[in-house]
Amino acid sequence: MTRPHAAPTPEEIKEKKDLEDALEEGLEETFPGSDPVNVTQPAPSRADGHVKRSK
Repeated sequence: MTRPHAAPTPEEIKEKKDLEDALEEGLEETFPGSDPVNVTQPAPSRADGHVKRSK
C-alpha cells in the first residue's frame, strides 16, 4: 500500500513558480526560435574555472 503524497511546502511552491516564470520569460524573449529554451545551467567545464555561478 502506498501513502498519499504530502502537500508541497511553501518553499517548493515558490521554487516551482520561479522556474515556470523563468521558462515563460525565456520563451517570450526567444520566440520565434528554433532551439528549445533551457532553464537549467549546464555544469561548468574546466575552462570555466574562473567563472562564479549562482544556483
